[in-house]
Amino acid sequence: MSSGHTGDLATQDIQEKVEKIWNDVLAVRVGEENATFFELNGESIAATRIASRVGDEIGVEIEVADIFEDDPTLAQFTRTILAKASTVSRA
Repeated sequence: MSSGHTGDLATQDIQEKVEKIWNDVLAVRVGEENATFFELNGESIAATRIASRVGDEIGVEIEVADIFEDDPTLAQFTRTILAKASTVSRA
């Protein structure tokens, strides 16, 4: 369920929120900024928490399976969220 509030968020706001969520959930340390989800020891509970927070805080619904299948870096994940956010805001 999307709250539909992505239309109010600028691209930079979304990028900052995604980065905060990613860093909080995965406890990213200095030097690990370009690591993938699995390189950061991401597990199913972390993927669930990320997906939930992205939905709650940004209004973009993502599937946990997407994180597992793609094994994204923060930059790749952010691009995915931005693409989905633009779709949601146009709906």
